[in-house]
Amino acid sequence: MNPVTIRCVITDDEPLAAKGIMGYAARTGFLDVVAVCEDAVQLNAVLKQQPVDLLLLDIEMPYISGIEFLKNYPQPPKVIFTTAYERYAMQGFELDVLDYLLKPISFERFLKAANKAYDYFAAQHTQLSPYFFIKAEKKLEKVLYQDILFVEALENYVAVYTTDKKILTHATLKSVIEMLPAQQFIQPHKSYVVNMQHIGAIEGNILHVGPFQVPISKYQKEEVLEKIINNRLLRK
Repeated sequence: MNPVTIRCVITDDEPLAAKGIMGYAARTGFLDVVAVCEDAVQLNAVLKQQPVDLLLLDIEMPYISGIEFLKNYPQPPKVIFTTAYERYAMQGFELDVLDYLLKPISFERFLKAANKAYDYFAAQHTQLSPYFFIKAEKKLEKVLYQDILFVEALENYVAVYTTDKKILTHATLKSVIEMLPAQQFIQPHKSYVVNMQHIGAIEGNILHVGPFQVPISKYQKEEVLEKIINNRLLRK
């Protein structure tokens, strides 16, 4: 297995706590701290500027808590909470965080969480084949990532629209998202995931994807457009 380097951001309003976590991260050899933020406002700006794999995120901070930030940020990186408050543990795990560290954090406990993150991202790297399989109508269908137009959630099913067919399978949208390369797909709406390579036009709150139209949620339109366009807009 090739070694994995995890790009991470430390966010903590306590400078000494942030410094301690930064020192721990440096000792692991695989956590690359690309930024240190004092609050979620700074973190929000950092995430718009560069790719990040992991957040080492405090919970009680000025302006907006770590939990509220995580709930409202579209497609956030994976998270390890670092907090002095045990009462948020249940909320943390409901948000599918990798781990929950209580301050004061020992290096032994930090390393355990870091290794959990390493194993998670190493598994993601091994899954970077150009396809995956979907169970549909009593058979397994091979689907190439490049052929997917978009995926739509339909109650207890998801519909995968490709360049030549529609595949209906009993699954959750979240489980499909976990199989897709994050740099290629975007979630413009809670019920849809779209292959950015197949977006032909953007019209108001609608994405034209092949012959289909996919809605953009008004609450995350700005973030979605920024990710899709990503400095590729021709200006006057």
